[in-house]
Amino acid sequence: MNIYVIMKRTFDTEEKIALSNGRIAEDGAEFIINPYDEYAIEEAIQLRDANDGEVTVVTVGGEDSEKELRTALAMGADKAVLINIEDDVENGDQFTTATVLAKFFEDKEVDIILGGNVAIDGGSGQVGPRLAELLNIPYVTTITKLEVNGTSVRIERDVEGDSEVIETSLPVLVTAQQGLNEPRYPSLPGIMKAKKKPLEELELDDLDLEEDDVEAKTKTIEIFLPPKKEAGKVLEGELEDQVKELVALLHTEAKVV
Repeated sequence: MNIYVIMKRTFDTEEKIALSNGRIAEDGAEFIINPYDEYAIEEAIQLRDANDGEVTVVTVGGEDSEKELRTALAMGADKAVLINIEDDVENGDQFTTATVLAKFFEDKEVDIILGGNVAIDGGSGQVGPRLAELLNIPYVTTITKLEVNGTSVRIERDVEGDSEVIETSLPVLVTAQQGLNEPRYPSLPGIMKAKKKPLEELELDDLDLEEDDVEAKTKTIEIFLPPKKEAGKVLEGELEDQVKELVALLHTEAKVV
């Protein structure tokens, strides 16, 4: 079974994000595997162990992403691929990433592609579905259970507090939700083995892509933190007076009536 995981490098969830000139300041920040992608990696490893095959983790980014790819290899993935677009693309978006990945998978024999439901930095959840559309394969998002029997696939997914069961067939792309599994920590032997596992680095030229082919369709104008919440007001006095004051405040301050 040919199993692929699309992975993203993101800020550490414990990290305090600092902004500078409308951009996230990356100097000194800690980076990790996107937490939802960890569920995808774990599920891929379990699938391989149950069905034989190979797990390849793929990421689109820069050279700094090698650290996270090595972590995925230490978890148990067999191979890793870094598609380095750092020197060619200044500001990519979900279209950029999906287009690059689609070109990478163009000549690959794929049984299943797994990814995280969303990335915790952007939270768009677009790359997986976009990639599946470009590859013309079925996809299911926010999955919490995955069963593969031959070429048949049975999936459970989150649906606003309930669950939905979907049956489809390979090849398929799925995106993982919390609850799918419990991602393993890299063991010391795993970390040592990861140093010798293959990590291939590609660039746009290797995929016969030009910069214009992957030019972003969106542009981020500015990133800013939400405004600090002001302290609430406690109304006092008779109930009738409180109601009058509340209506006045909703009209003059909150401007909602």
